[in-house]
Amino acid sequence: MILETIGHLLNKVREENPLVHNITNVVVTNFTANGLLALGASPVMAYAKQEVADMAKIAGALVLNMGTLNEQEVEAMVIAGKSANQHGVPVLFDPVGAGATAYRTETSQHIARELDLTLIRGNAAEIANVIGERWEIKGVDAKETGGNVADLAHAAAQKLRTIVAITGKVDVVSDGETTYSIHNGHPILTKVTGTGCLLTSVMGAFAAVEKDRLIAGAAALVCYGVAAQQAAEKAAGVGPGSFQIEFLNALHNLTADDVRRIGMIEKSQ
Repeated sequence: MILETIGHLLNKVREENPLVHNITNVVVTNFTANGLLALGASPVMAYAKQEVADMAKIAGALVLNMGTLNEQEVEAMVIAGKSANQHGVPVLFDPVGAGATAYRTETSQHIARELDLTLIRGNAAEIANVIGERWEIKGVDAKETGGNVADLAHAAAQKLRTIVAITGKVDVVSDGETTYSIHNGHPILTKVTGTGCLLTSVMGAFAAVEKDRLIAGAAALVCYGVAAQQAAEKAAGVGPGSFQIEFLNALHNLTADDVRRIGMIEKSQ
């Protein structure tokens, strides 16, 4: 039943073509824009503090990504986030590298305090550090050690009062009461920079068309994982460069039937 719902939401994203406002990092801007276009959403990248409030209030979703931090960008994120909050626009946050440096950790916690976040997505280390727990991290990559990821997502959702998605070998998403585990995806995703960042923006596209943001988050994770599996099959034996191209193609060609056939999701709590 839930896979039917997810397939319906995939079609709804394409029908409504939601505008996703991204304040994201310089490494992933092009890939994020192309990924959203391939899926069927409409991306915009607007960073100047003079315009972000106006852009955020007309968007279907606002995605904040702190991959390449600087003071001006953080200020713009808060301005945009408050405007989105005032106008009922969902705000998604990707705390890239939280825990790697004190500045990143403090910034992630500052944004979580200042804004009413709809969804926060990161790896286990990033989410743990946002809520003041310790988890091993190197650069912007986390080791999958330190505890139960589903329990962490559940606890973080309760503490932050938002939807929390933690991605890794198994993806989990929780609202602090219900937690879903998604068993789609492929390890080669970790060999292409920006796949996590694009995922947060894809979650923004689904949140823009579905008011049940837990289901929206789960739907994005399933669709993204299924597309990754299909792309990995086509790029098998070639490498991450070919995978990146095939992944954009897979997002564009993904169907509700693909979701029903390949999607693997379960309630874990």
